[in-house]
Amino acid sequence: MSDATAPAQVTPRANPIKTLFIRVGVLPFFLGIALVVFSFLSDKFLTGQNLVNVARQSVYLVLVSLGQMLVLVSGGFDLSVGTAIALTSVVSALSMTWAAGVFDSVFLIIAIGIAAGGIVALIVGLINGVGVAYFEVSPFIMTLGVSSVGAGLALFMTGGIPISGLPFAFGDTFGFGKWFGVPVPVFIALICIAVMWLVMARTPLGTRLYAVGGNIKAAHLSAIDTRKTLVLAYVICSLIAALAGVLLTARVESGEANLGGTMALESISACVIAGVSLRGGIGRVQNVVLGAFFIVMVQNGMNLAKISSYMQMVLLGGLLILAVIFDQMRYRMIMQGR
Repeated sequence: MSDATAPAQVTPRANPIKTLFIRVGVLPFFLGIALVVFSFLSDKFLTGQNLVNVARQSVYLVLVSLGQMLVLVSGGFDLSVGTAIALTSVVSALSMTWAAGVFDSVFLIIAIGIAAGGIVALIVGLINGVGVAYFEVSPFIMTLGVSSVGAGLALFMTGGIPISGLPFAFGDTFGFGKWFGVPVPVFIALICIAVMWLVMARTPLGTRLYAVGGNIKAAHLSAIDTRKTLVLAYVICSLIAALAGVLLTARVESGEANLGGTMALESISACVIAGVSLRGGIGRVQNVVLGAFFIVMVQNGMNLAKISSYMQMVLLGGLLILAVIFDQMRYRMIMQGR
């Protein structure tokens, strides 16, 4: 199924609400409710300054959700994206502090750190992909196990203490800098969104991912290398998570083993709310970007409404449960319309 193709044929006389639900999922309804509720709870919610702040904060979740989408579309999911972020943060920080004692070039020091973090994320993605594609391990078990191992390694390398002493230029550029008047994290996210849209809508890899997620047996019979496609999905997902990890590390100006702790739940929530099916084969990049923005917007609204962090976890978990229930309903409607 291509990115531009509607999931199901809807007749002109169909209920417009049902038509919207089938095409894009539950996101428009959740978004409308959130805007009304949080506008009522806080008069600061719909101000331009607050919305710009939400857009900046959503960059990291947008990136991780784009990678998560690849895996979901292929028929799996990745619970280790948070661990990929943490390992990238720790390894890149350790590499930069080591390189700072060997080299004088700040550019080279930063490049070594970013490369080291990317290599670790590549290994995480390869382990996930090989386990799922070649050994047919359940994505839940495989990525959960890798997440546990990676989290333990990150804590072991740091002893639970943040790694400081990173080059000033690293945080100044990738955390707080601007390119062409646009904050660097936003600029990088926009490039990733454009590239991901092209990949999913205009390249053979995108077509293969939709095919594998839609029906892996049929994809195999169509001469698609399903194993290679699955491995690529997990590798790209981890590399995008690593990019988010580098940007977060620059933002906090230290390597931390607890970065990205909630990213797995939040990225899956963003994707499912955005209409990416947990059964695979369905999902659009632009909807996922809006879904990630919605999750951060809800968190922002709850903060403005002075809702406790513990209750926020309850509400976000409830949103995910509702999104999964609606995803099941939508899937049945799509199947009935074919």
